[in-house]
Amino acid sequence: MSDSTEDSAKTSAARPWYQRIGPGVITACVVIGPGSILSSSQVGAANGFALIWVVVLAVGFMMIYMTLGARLGVVANQSPATLLTERVGRWLAALIGIGVFFISAAFQFGNNIGVHAAFKEYEGYITKVPLMQVDYVVVLFNMLAIFFVFGFRNLYRAIERLMMVFVGMMLLSFAVNLLFAKPSPTEFLAGFVPTPGSIFALDDPFFLLALVGTTFVITAAYNQAYLVQQKGWEKADLKDGLVDARIGSVIMGLITVILMSTAAAALRGDELKNVSDVAAGLRPAFGDWGHTLFCLGLFSAAYSSFLVNSMIGGFILADGLGLGSKPTDLGPKVATTTVLLTGMVVALLVLKANFNPVPAVIAAQAVTVIAAPLVAGALWWLTNRVDIMGSDRNSPTVNVLAGVGFVLLLAMAGYTALVKIPAKIQSFREPKPPSALRQPVELPLGTIGIVRAVKP
Repeated sequence: MSDSTEDSAKTSAARPWYQRIGPGVITACVVIGPGSILSSSQVGAANGFALIWVVVLAVGFMMIYMTLGARLGVVANQSPATLLTERVGRWLAALIGIGVFFISAAFQFGNNIGVHAAFKEYEGYITKVPLMQVDYVVVLFNMLAIFFVFGFRNLYRAIERLMMVFVGMMLLSFAVNLLFAKPSPTEFLAGFVPTPGSIFALDDPFFLLALVGTTFVITAAYNQAYLVQQKGWEKADLKDGLVDARIGSVIMGLITVILMSTAAAALRGDELKNVSDVAAGLRPAFGDWGHTLFCLGLFSAAYSSFLVNSMIGGFILADGLGLGSKPTDLGPKVATTTVLLTGMVVALLVLKANFNPVPAVIAAQAVTVIAAPLVAGALWWLTNRVDIMGSDRNSPTVNVLAGVGFVLLLAMAGYTALVKIPAKIQSFREPKPPSALRQPVELPLGTIGIVRAVKP
C-alpha cells in the first residue's frame, strides 16, 4: 500500500460515523416507498408473521447487489455507462438507460399516488386553505422536487442529509406503530424460519412476488455505483462503501419487517387495496396518534422515494446516452425532471380523469422483463472484469450468491412475461361495464411489484 493510500485509509477511519455512511441510506429510502409499504402490509395482513423470512431473503440479495454497485463505484474511476460503452458499445449503455428510465417513471407514478394518499387522510384540513386541494399538493411537491434538483450546488450532499431525516422519521413512525400493535414475540420469531406451509398456504402468490420485487430493487442497487462516486469515495474508501451498503440493506429490511409485523398484529384478515386502507385500518386500533404517525411515515417513504427514484431514472438515462452522469451536468437534471413530470401527469390522470392505466402498466411490466435482468447482468459482469476491478473483483462466494439473485430476477421476469402481462392484455380487451370505473386497478408501485389501488 502506498503512503497516499495509507493516509487516505487513516483519514477514512478518523471520520465520524455519519460521514462514513450515506449512499446506502439513500438507497434504502428509494426502496421503501408506497409499493413496499402496501405489499408488506398486504402480506402481513393475509399471512401474519409467516413470511418474514422472505423479507430477509430478498434483503440478502439486495445487499449482494448493493455491495457490487458500491465496489464498482469506488474502484472504477468511470461511470457504469462509460465502462459499458468502452467494452461493449453505446447501444448497451443506452438500452439500460432507457429501460431504467421507464421503470423509474412507472415507480414515480406510484410515488405520486402515495403522496396523494398521505395527504388525502387530512383533506378536510387542506381544503380549508383557499383554492387548495389535495391534487394541488401533489403538483406542489413535484415542483419542489424540480427546484431541489436544480437549486443546490452540491446536490448529493443535500439529498444525503434529507434522506437521513426521512429514514429517521420512517423508523420512528413505523416502530411506534409496531409498539401499539403489540405483536406476539413467539409468532414474530417463528416468522424468520422458512416452512413449506408458509408458501403453499398462500391464496395469491403474486403478493409474495410483489414483496420480493419491491425489496430487491436492482435499479437502486445499480445506482449505488453513482452514489458512492457522487459522495467522492475512492478505492481507499472501499471498506466504508461496503459497510454503508450493508447498513442500508439492514435499514430497508428492518422497516419492511416492522410494517409486515404491524399489519400481522393489527390488521390480520383485513383486505388492503391501497395505502389509504392501511392508514384507515390503523385508526380504530391505535387512535388518531397512531394513524397520524403512520401517515407521517407514509409521507416520508413516498417523498424520499419520490426524489431519489426520479434521479435514478434521470442519471442512468443521461449517462447511457452520453449526456453526463454528475450532479453538475445538465443532462441528468433534465432527464430527472422528465421522470418527475411523467409520473405526476399519469397519476393525476388516473386520480381525476378516470384514465385507464392498464396500457401503461403493461408497458412498464414489459420493460421490466427486459431491463431488470439486463441491469443485474451488466453489474455482475462489470464487477467480474479484472481490467476494471483488479484484485477487488468478485470472489467465488459472491459470484454464487449473485448468480442465485440473478436467477431469481429471471424467474420474476418470466412470471411477469408469461402470466401477468397476458392476463393484463386479456382484461384490457374485455369490455368494461360503467361500474368498473370505481373498481381496483393495478398501479406500478415498484420495479417488479404491481399492486392495487382504487380510483376515486
